[in-house]
Amino acid sequence: METKKNGIEGKVVAITGASSGIGLTTARLLAGYGASVVLGARSKDKIEAVAAEIEKAGGKALAVVMDVTKPEMVDQFVAQAVQHFGKLDVMINNAGLMAFAPLDKRKIDEWNAMIDINIKGVLYGIAAALPQFEKQNSGHFITISSVAGITTSGIGSAVYTGTKWAVRAITDSLRQEVAGKVRTTTLYPGAINTNLVNGTTDSESAAFVKKFYDEEAISPECIAEAIAFAISQPDDVSINDIVVRPSSQII
Repeated sequence: METKKNGIEGKVVAITGASSGIGLTTARLLAGYGASVVLGARSKDKIEAVAAEIEKAGGKALAVVMDVTKPEMVDQFVAQAVQHFGKLDVMINNAGLMAFAPLDKRKIDEWNAMIDINIKGVLYGIAAALPQFEKQNSGHFITISSVAGITTSGIGSAVYTGTKWAVRAITDSLRQEVAGKVRTTTLYPGAINTNLVNGTTDSESAAFVKKFYDEEAISPECIAEAIAFAISQPDDVSINDIVVRPSSQII
């Protein structure tokens, strides 16, 4: 994939879950391409450190403390992006939780957390940014799903997979609603080397996931590059779905 820097430079990009992993890596890459990045996460210290790093390197960044499970904070996240930079071009719904465990373990708190972050968090991001995009008559939603959103991933993944199938349905329905005005892209990463693997409290599932990721996982830079590719396209081109797996990953 060839990334066109001139399709990114000058754009304002808001990223949830920007304190680590895919969100952090994407912020650094897009800032390097000339985008102004708005970093959203719960950890004030982490996102402020990332923003300072980007600005020291000559980029433009704004850190906003927010929690994607709280719609009022997501609304404020978008509002501050627009207030600070004058517009919003791209909303990246990246924050996520992966808590594998068989259903009979009854990890109900973790089920609820995945539903709140993976599904409601995406909906809140859409609800916050869509009015601004409609006002501008332009914009781009990028949602980080998972290969679990296009296939089942084995024992222990039922709830996580369910949330990611929901995200797939939501984002494709969004695509149909906003076609011709707002672009949409959904990314389906396979095993990526991030702290997503630390989401479960079930020891057996945690050991399985760690072993799988130790053997298979690839760098989050590959997802950041895919995001940059989607953003860099001309306004009349929408890259709707991108699946990125380690070449050795079967599921």
